Amino acid sequence: MQLKIKSFIQVLFLSILLAGCVPAKQFEALQDKSDKCDQEREILKEENRNFSVENTELKSKIDVFKNQLSELQKDSIDRETKLRTFEMKYDRLNRSYTDLQQTQDNLLKGNVEETRRLLKELQTTQSGLQTKEDKLRTLEDNLRLERTNLDKLKKEIESQNTRLIELESILNRKDSVVAALKDKVSKALLGFSDKGLAVETKNGKVYVSLEEQLLFKSGSTIVDPKGVAAIKKLAEVLEKNKDINIMVEGHTDDVPYIASESIKDNWDLSVKRATAIVRILMENPGIEGSRIIASGRSKYIPVDPSIAPDARRKNRRTEIILTPKLDELFQILETN
Repeated sequence: MQLKIKSFIQVLFLSILLAGCVPAKQFEALQDKSDKCDQEREILKEENRNFSVENTELKSKIDVFKNQLSELQKDSIDRETKLRTFEMKYDRLNRSYTDLQQTQDNLLKGNVEETRRLLKELQTTQSGLQTKEDKLRTLEDNLRLERTNLDKLKKEIESQNTRLIELESILNRKDSVVAALKDKVSKALLGFSDKGLAVETKNGKVYVSLEEQLLFKSGSTIVDPKGVAAIKKLAEVLEKNKDINIMVEGHTDDVPYIASESIKDNWDLSVKRATAIVRILMENPGIEGSRIIASGRSKYIPVDPSIAPDARRKNRRTEIILTPKLDELFQILETN
């Protein structure tokens, strides 16, 4: 619409120029004035938009102040109610005291002995009133102290809730990382799933289990070529996921190993097999040695405790356990 008006004005000025033989300089001056008017109109529009935004923000602040005012009014009403309660109690006590004082004055005009008796009762009553007032002040002090303790407790609970939310968020992220890592590892090792390799998640960790037939010949610590290929595929995934700790565990069956010059027993065999896997992982320059732990578990954590040949075959395995780093979680726990 503005463009049409501007075009119309230009055509009108041109017509006037042609019809009235207006000098070119005069036309250019009029044209400049028209452009300046357009610029000023745009500036005013922008200022109007800014004022609208500021007006909206001020309305929002007013709403917040209204809510705060409502809370303060509510708190003021509660305090006023309690004050009135205390004032009523004080008025009752004061009236009782006045009545007793009046009785004392009346009795002073009568029997002296009766007066002394009544004076004694009056003193006892006054002492009781003083005791009650002292108890009332103590209760008020205790109430203020309890309010202070309650405020502290609320702050502590809020702080604990904040930490619990942080912990829950970290654990959720860890679970997401574990699920994503399992998916990546499974895809990378898909070609070895029918050759004695399995990938699963347990206790928030990813377990890559490789049977002996994929990695080693019986009693050997030298990894077969097909096993080397599987380990290198896994290393490619671990290279790209640097926040994952790696533990390599060697496992044997329960058949005692016949000692040789290089290997003494099942413990020795399980450790050296784990170390052989670690060396292959370390061939990838993107994997730092500080992320890896090599351990041997010998025969003591079998998959199947029976002595059947198939059970013993399953127990002769190497497990690569992948765990997300939980430094952030440990920091929160240490602050507690």
